[in-house]
Amino acid sequence: MAFEELKAQIGLLLGEMNEQPEDLHELYQQIHQELNQLRATGMALPSDLLELEERLLKEFPQPPASA
Repeated sequence: MAFEELKAQIGLLLGEMNEQPEDLHELYQQIHQELNQLRATGMALPSDLLELEERLLKEFPQPPASA
C-alpha cells in the first residue's frame, strides 16, 4: 500500500475513534497496524502520529510477547 493511502487509512481510523469511542481498543489495534506498515516502508513517521501511538499505548498497554 502506498504511503499516502496508509496516511489516509489512519485518518479514517482517527475519525472513527471520535465517532465510536466504545471501540477504541479495536481502533487502536488497527492504527498500530497501519503505523507498522508505514514503518515497513522505511519512511519516517510524523511526530504527531508517534505521539498519538504513545498516548494510545499508555491507555491500551500491549501484553508481553510469549516466548
